[in-house]
Amino acid sequence: MSVDTPQIPATSREWHLTGRPVGWPKPEDFQLAEVEIAQPGPGQVLVKNLYVSVDPYMRGRMSAAKSYVAPYELDKAMQGGAVGVVVASNDEGVAVGDHVLHFNGWREYATFDAKQAVKVDPEAAPLSAYLGVLGMTGLTAYAGLLRTLSFKEGDTVFVSGAAGAVGSQVGQIAKLLGAGRVVGSAGSAEKVKLLIEEYGFDAAFNYKDGSVFEQLKQAAPDGIDVYFDNVGGDHLEAAIGQLNRDGRIAICGAISVYNNTEAAPGPRNLSRLIQTRGRIEGFLVGDHYDLQPQFVQQVGAWIRSGELKYRETVVEGIENNLEAFLGVLRGDNIGKMVVKLGE
Repeated sequence: MSVDTPQIPATSREWHLTGRPVGWPKPEDFQLAEVEIAQPGPGQVLVKNLYVSVDPYMRGRMSAAKSYVAPYELDKAMQGGAVGVVVASNDEGVAVGDHVLHFNGWREYATFDAKQAVKVDPEAAPLSAYLGVLGMTGLTAYAGLLRTLSFKEGDTVFVSGAAGAVGSQVGQIAKLLGAGRVVGSAGSAEKVKLLIEEYGFDAAFNYKDGSVFEQLKQAAPDGIDVYFDNVGGDHLEAAIGQLNRDGRIAICGAISVYNNTEAAPGPRNLSRLIQTRGRIEGFLVGDHYDLQPQFVQQVGAWIRSGELKYRETVVEGIENNLEAFLGVLRGDNIGKMVVKLGE
C-alpha cells in the first residue's frame, strides 16, 4: 500500500557528473541539479537522505576506464553510501519512519527498490556510524586485517592513511587483538598526535616530514609483519623495504596516485619479496560481506565499551557534497567524512 506525507517536496537536488575529470576533479565537471521527486512504484520506497558518504574510491568511478565497479554515468545522479528515513513506501516489508542504509547518495531524496535498503537502528548507534565505523569502511578494515593480511597476535602492523576512516580502525583492531606494535603514517602533526594519544598506536609519523622509509625504519626498527596500504607510492616501497620474513601486504587503496595523469612508477624494490617470502594482495570489501554479522557483533561491542574510538568530519548541506569529496582527496578529514543533509 502506498503511503504519502505532505512534507515531501516536489523537487530534490542531486549531483551529476557532467565531464570526466583529468587529474584533479574540477567544479565544472559537476552540476548540482534540481529534479522532480518520483513517487515509489510497486516494491519501492522513497527515502529522505540524512547523511551521505564521500569516499576515495569514488574518484575511480569518475573515469570511463574499466574497473571493478561501473563508471558514473554522465548527466545522471551519482551514487554512494547513504542513510536516511523512509518517507513513502509501496513495499510491505519497509514502513514509513524506518531508517535505512542504501547506495543512492549524492542526493537529498531517492526512490529505489526496497530490496536495496538495509534497515538500521538509530538507537543502537548514531546514524552516521552506519556509513563509517559500522559500515563499509569499518568492514574494509576488519576484513583486510583479519582475512587478507591473516593478522595474528604479536604482529608488527604498519598502516598508511592511519587517521582516516579505514586506517584508524585497522590500527585499533590490531591493538585490541594483541598486535606486538602498531605504526601509522598521517599527513599532519595533529593527526600523528591523535593516532598515539587517542587511538593507542605505538608510534606514528608525518609522511610530509621526510623520507617515509627512514621514518618507518625508526618507528619499526625490527621490521613489520603486515602492512595495510591505503596510499601506495613511497609508502608501499618503504613497507616492502621493512618487511619481515613471511610478511603480508594488503592493497586497499592508493590515494596518492588517484589524480595522476600519468602512470605512477611501481615500487623499485619488489625483488625483496623473494628474500622475505612476502606477498602482496589486493582486496575489495564486497568480497567479504559474509563477515558482516561477526564484524557488527565484535566491533559493535568494542564501540559500546569505549575500547574502539572513532572520529567523523561532518560537512553540512548537499551543496557542499562536492567540496567534502575533494576534501577527502586532499586529506582534510579526520576519520570518516560524511555530509549531513537533515535531521
